[in-house]
Amino acid sequence: MIRELQEENVKAHDFITASYWYSQIGMMKRALPQSEVYVYLDSKNNIAGFIGLAGEYIAGLFVTHKKQSGGIGKQLLDYVKTQKSKLTLEAYEKNQRAIDFYQREGFVTKEVNVDEETGEKEFVMFWKK
Repeated sequence: MIRELQEENVKAHDFITASYWYSQIGMMKRALPQSEVYVYLDSKNNIAGFIGLAGEYIAGLFVTHKKQSGGIGKQLLDYVKTQKSKLTLEAYEKNQRAIDFYQREGFVTKEVNVDEETGEKEFVMFWKK
């Protein structure tokens, strides 16, 4: 599953070298068990997506390629909104699809930073009940 997620990261963030995402696999394996994770299972009980939280921070929202644009990401996000009173995340400026999604879901950009590891501009986004 982690390998598949890395492949989705590479596709979604084609402006960052694939080697960067693959170098993050070890960190993901360590962080995942410490995170609050909610999983979406498809009709065949396969994992179709998940959202990972570190407190109120959305560390990742992933939907498998074949299941994207089917409302799974929204359902996962809607669920965590029932569990939290506020949420934050970071989205790369060049990932317009993600920014548009989060804005539709009520997130606003609070600040703009540069990711030191990638050199890419990223938006810090915030949602509150």
